[in-house]
Amino acid sequence: MTEQNSSGQVSGRAIPGKLKAALEYGPLLVFFAAFYLFKERAITVAGTEYSGFIVATAIFVPVLVAAMAVQYAITRHLSVMQIVTLVLVLAFGGLTVWLNDPTFFKMKPTLIYLLFAGALGVGLMRGKPWLQAVMGEVLPMTHEGWMILTRRFTALFLGLALANEIVWRTMSDEVWVNFKTFGLTAIMFIFIMTQSGVISRHGIDKDEDVGPN
Repeated sequence: MTEQNSSGQVSGRAIPGKLKAALEYGPLLVFFAAFYLFKERAITVAGTEYSGFIVATAIFVPVLVAAMAVQYAITRHLSVMQIVTLVLVLAFGGLTVWLNDPTFFKMKPTLIYLLFAGALGVGLMRGKPWLQAVMGEVLPMTHEGWMILTRRFTALFLGLALANEIVWRTMSDEVWVNFKTFGLTAIMFIFIMTQSGVISRHGIDKDEDVGPN
């Protein structure tokens, strides 16, 4: 029997709220904890010394893969954004560990946000709010409402990409880890909370016609 999960996707089973939160935020918290556990000491493997940042990255990548594997096993679905994020984490996390250089992992959020902003921007130029394809089932709105929200998310992603570049290029590993773990999450949460106005103005019943897709 199929159900809808909290992201609105049809799946074999829905993920309980607490488990969903653990799968989404757990890997990031593991990275945060691992960094602070190893930040004052280096780990030597096969004659190569790795800093706490590299060790935390090496722990984070398989934890994220495992979390997404659990989610897929339950729902039989991963969103496009999750797949893109997973591919980039594997690529940039792998390069960070292989080359023993934290730069690649720090650049990853910038590339992710630019890809999301670019994809949404292309949709906007075509008059198609592609954000609706991701969130439309749980947040029914008019076409105009989705265009407004998509423009705002595009601007947000561009701003986050710029902020990440500034932080990792000008500040310490510790500052970046805190910014990545709490800063970016807080900004996203606050942004979503501030969109209640457009959501309430353009919200519709699911049975109503929402206009062009």
